[in-house]
Amino acid sequence: MKTIGLIGGMSWESSAMYYELINKRVKELLGGFHSAKCILASVDFAEIENLQRKDDWNGLSQLMIQSAKQLENAGADLIILCTNTMHLCSEEIIRNTNIPFLHIAEATGKEIKSKGLRKVALLGTKFTMEKDFYKNTLSHYDVEVMIPNSADREAVHQIIYKELVLGILKSESKEKIKQIIKDLENQGAEGVVLGCTEIPLLIKSDDVDIPVFNTTKIHAESAVEMALKNENIKIVN
Repeated sequence: MKTIGLIGGMSWESSAMYYELINKRVKELLGGFHSAKCILASVDFAEIENLQRKDDWNGLSQLMIQSAKQLENAGADLIILCTNTMHLCSEEIIRNTNIPFLHIAEATGKEIKSKGLRKVALLGTKFTMEKDFYKNTLSHYDVEVMIPNSADREAVHQIIYKELVLGILKSESKEKIKQIIKDLENQGAEGVVLGCTEIPLLIKSDDVDIPVFNTTKIHAESAVEMALKNENIKIVN
């Protein structure tokens, strides 16, 4: 089993979800007393949020590179970044490390394509919704990306930063996001990508009428698949 390196802390609530999902998947596949081999480099989210507000993506990239190198030096065999937004720094991480990097949008694109969908809604931070890294990546899988209107993008962004990353779950916020998803469904969305690792804390598959792509779960389970690939390990049937 390869060792998974996780860059976490953005927020720690979603990083905890990653750790749980990874170990549950290893347990499902291998059974017995098996758990995942992993190393966590966890950043201070206050520093990240401050640089995001300043639009200092060079500074953010340097912090991500530092964490990635810590993982590589500690013996990780692959790296995952436990957040959607900070994948804007993924090219710099890849350029400055020598071990595989599993991109969250690539893992999600494969999952969407496997379901045969061609048009999906994307919810996340304003950075994730308004910049092109999801749109460009999913286009490689012949998937069109829809995003909410400006007011709804702002609403989702505020729910993430003022509530979800602080561990605050409000029923009215859940209803707001459900309505945004319904509006996008009415505009032609065949599924919805929860492109923020905190949104699954609030929205589940049963809450909406179209397929939900939980990027946290998809990414975590794809990391397990990569960690076990080509290894002589007996998978439990």
